[in-house]
Amino acid sequence: MYFAPLAALLGWLGISLPVLADNPGYDRPGYGFTPVVLGAGDITVEQGLPDWSRGQQDGVTSSQYSADSLLRIGIGGPLELQLGSSPWNSLRQTGAGMNYSSQGHGDTVLGLKLALPSPDQAFSWGLLGNVEFTDGAKAFRSDRRQYLLGAQFNLQVDERNSLGLYLQDVRSGGTDSTTVALSDNYTLSKTLTLYAETALLHVPGQGSGTVAGAGLAWMLTPRVQLDAGFDRRLDGAAPAWQANLGISVYFGR
Repeated sequence: MYFAPLAALLGWLGISLPVLADNPGYDRPGYGFTPVVLGAGDITVEQGLPDWSRGQQDGVTSSQYSADSLLRIGIGGPLELQLGSSPWNSLRQTGAGMNYSSQGHGDTVLGLKLALPSPDQAFSWGLLGNVEFTDGAKAFRSDRRQYLLGAQFNLQVDERNSLGLYLQDVRSGGTDSTTVALSDNYTLSKTLTLYAETALLHVPGQGSGTVAGAGLAWMLTPRVQLDAGFDRRLDGAAPAWQANLGISVYFGR
């Protein structure tokens, strides 16, 4: 799916929309997602500008830029429909006698989010399931269809501080890749939030590794968020660096 031109246009329109907005929050940035869903008929577009990762394996260094796009649609009740892709990717691999580069679009992802009930307003949780199809360009598509199940748990400790736990399993070809991530979000002001996170990653055939990082989310308007952040490998099998830069725009009543 090619969301980049649409996302750019919607971003500019979003800035000019009325200030009043009941914005439930964004899935960007960082690991996990917001366990709150959009209202029926509401739409959010989240766009990487782009995101970047760098890793090394068997003497080969890989660097990839991805303009990840996510379209979220409220369908009523506790449910939200999601459609994602990366319309533009750029990959470069060097080392061990290799000098390779490629560009192209990534796979299409179709998902459904469920916000679960909670007896305590300070606690929220939800589930996200999606399927990733193998329709991307050769260098950027998965070998097999992937199925993701994620669970997000958030606890509002006080007015400024909230904690998050994200659990994820991705199944493909009879094997499972898992992620366990912890996050701490601290509100610096009405428009600026600082976050820190750490994650344990496991990929079959590669092993396990840990990353940690931090970033900022800035509410440019009640409908428009800008984000920037990074993650650094601490040990094991994990990307050496990951960085995010993006914009998210909420279209609600």
